[in-house]
Amino acid sequence: MILPPGKRMIGVTLLGLILALWVDTAPASLYERPKERVPLPSPIGYVSDHAQVVEREWRDRIRSVCIDLEKKSGVEMVIVTVPSIKPYPSAKHYADALYEKWQIGSTQQEHGLMVLVAVQERQAAMALGRKMFPVITPTVRSEVSRDYLEPAIERGHFGEGLYRTAVALATPAQEVRLNTPSRPRIKGLGIWITLSTTIAVVLFFWWISRPDLRHPYRRIQQGEYWGTGQGGFGGNWGGFGGGTSGEGYR
Repeated sequence: MILPPGKRMIGVTLLGLILALWVDTAPASLYERPKERVPLPSPIGYVSDHAQVVEREWRDRIRSVCIDLEKKSGVEMVIVTVPSIKPYPSAKHYADALYEKWQIGSTQQEHGLMVLVAVQERQAAMALGRKMFPVITPTVRSEVSRDYLEPAIERGHFGEGLYRTAVALATPAQEVRLNTPSRPRIKGLGIWITLSTTIAVVLFFWWISRPDLRHPYRRIQQGEYWGTGQGGFGGNWGGFGGGTSGEGYR
């Protein structure tokens, strides 16, 4: 069907407007970045019980295990509970994101260990630093999950289960030793100590070889203390008797 010239012009104009509107809105829909995930919680200690499912007694016991582990080996272990991991697809994804945000473990997060429990999803996960994999092996993680984490989640006994989990992980983790010096070394400190000691020894021997310097009152008796030309108290003044011409006091 052939449209009249007038209608054809109207159709072309409408098509142009539709294309212009589509071009204006297309970049926003095609290139719009996905919205950021919900903000992650902040740490509140070795036991970050955001889900509030760990009793105080068990929380104190878990904290004691974590403190003792860090004192012995330098490894930082954190136990975390959250109500839900949404919108993260799994507890592992959530744990990895949380581990990175909290910067767990010293030496560039290589000596850290985190256990996460999501109450609503009934899931658990672990996040480890790179230097922890040789001691917290897949076998260890599997045994800990099977023996402690899974039963705790199924029965709802989170405090006891997480405490036993912390103890089971701390046992192999304490084999790690951070080789960090307790005091910072100063470059060239040994050279300065040697030089200072040498100078002190030379000065000491020079000082003991000069008894006149060690006994200033003896120098006064010898007529040397006030310098040359005076000869002591009796030299220049001719003695008390000579200075009065023998007349004495009347």
